[in-house]
Amino acid sequence: MNQKTISKEFSIEGIGLHTGKYAKVVFKPGAEKTGIKFIRIDLEEPAEISANLRFVKSTIRGTTLEKNGVYIHTVEHVLSAIMGLEIDNIIIELDGPELPILDGSAKEYFALLKSAGIINQEADKDYFVIRDKIEFIDEITGSEYLALPSDQLSITTLIDFDSEYLGSQYAHLNNLSEYELEISSARTFVFLRELEELHDAGLIKGGKLENAIVIADKLMEKSKLENLAKKLNYACIDIDSIGVVNGKKLRFANEPARHKLLDILGDLSLIGKPIKGKIIANRPGHTSNIKFAKLLKQKYQEQKRLKNKPNYDPNKEAILDVIGIQKYLPHRYPLLLVDKIIELTDTIVVGIKNITFNEAFFMGHFPNNPIFPGVLQMEALAQTGGILALSSQSDPGEWDTYFLKMNNVKFKRMVIPGDTLILKMELLSPIRRGIVHMQGTAYVGNTIVSEGELTAQIVKRT
Repeated sequence: MNQKTISKEFSIEGIGLHTGKYAKVVFKPGAEKTGIKFIRIDLEEPAEISANLRFVKSTIRGTTLEKNGVYIHTVEHVLSAIMGLEIDNIIIELDGPELPILDGSAKEYFALLKSAGIINQEADKDYFVIRDKIEFIDEITGSEYLALPSDQLSITTLIDFDSEYLGSQYAHLNNLSEYELEISSARTFVFLRELEELHDAGLIKGGKLENAIVIADKLMEKSKLENLAKKLNYACIDIDSIGVVNGKKLRFANEPARHKLLDILGDLSLIGKPIKGKIIANRPGHTSNIKFAKLLKQKYQEQKRLKNKPNYDPNKEAILDVIGIQKYLPHRYPLLLVDKIIELTDTIVVGIKNITFNEAFFMGHFPNNPIFPGVLQMEALAQTGGILALSSQSDPGEWDTYFLKMNNVKFKRMVIPGDTLILKMELLSPIRRGIVHMQGTAYVGNTIVSEGELTAQIVKRT
């Protein structure tokens, strides 16, 4: 699928839930591969903040982004609508610190985005495809998350409050095509007992009974209701038979569970990639959503790094065995560190090194805890790269390769006897004047154990 943006600009205005500040928001088409960007234009110098996990500053009653001291509050509802429409690139300009709360749902954002027209762009979508089960439990909040493989995004949320009126509920989104009718209009909710605490904490300055569902989960004395109504500038606060304040009608019997799903979708958009997978969330909240999103992003980055991992089939005949390798390289035991070559093209070479306990260096290198030296991992990569470099020569046995430098070398996991190193070297630029610049990556199984940029020179053997 292609990336998407909106076809034309539009605007919306309203008050922020927590800051009480009024803001005008302008939505503009975004260039492909640029993602979702917020821009505060009310400042002396416009400030841009990408919708990205690294800019999440607070998750207290909403998700707040911050960069260089500039804040944008309550981004989750608009991000949820954007994700519900599968929009990848968009610019959101606002002249205040917070997105308008509107009616407490994503319904109006969704409707305006949809009416602006959704258009395809040239670039392909880069999905995070969940390939294995991912579990997360937030020990602090008790929230539980599970992600499973699926060919499309689906989400299930379960909530359970110790309340006479709001007990156990669940909501389910089979796919994003259901978002408009089933999720977008679900409003945020709050318990009546929380209002005074939130008010006194300087939050919900723009909160009204019109932009949230207020639920009385416990009985309150009439005098307390009167005092709360006075503090919130309401003539009175009445509680109906299902615990909803001032006669507001629920749009769905499980509207709170649906809104939790709406929030999850908005918070997960901060990963920066659309998701293909089945997600189940038990007792979710913004804080735990963001922790789970960070875990998913970590898994995505690991998956991306392994995307080009070579496939090693030990039953497949090698391109070069150790005898063939010795026709290219001058190295011999104990410093010949490549056992066979399984792939060789104009730009990529892949070698295999089986680590055994009878390697000579194990006698003196952590003898009671044998570890394959990191510098020898780089040497093994260099020798593998030497095969590619020398294969371009008409008489490869007459040339050698010598290290010039190593950059950005990282060792990520110990390599021990019994491991099989998969050594991949890829040209970063064409070979010129005998200079070979390559990216080296060493794997054990699906784990990157070391990597680095290696530069060598092809020199005539004397």
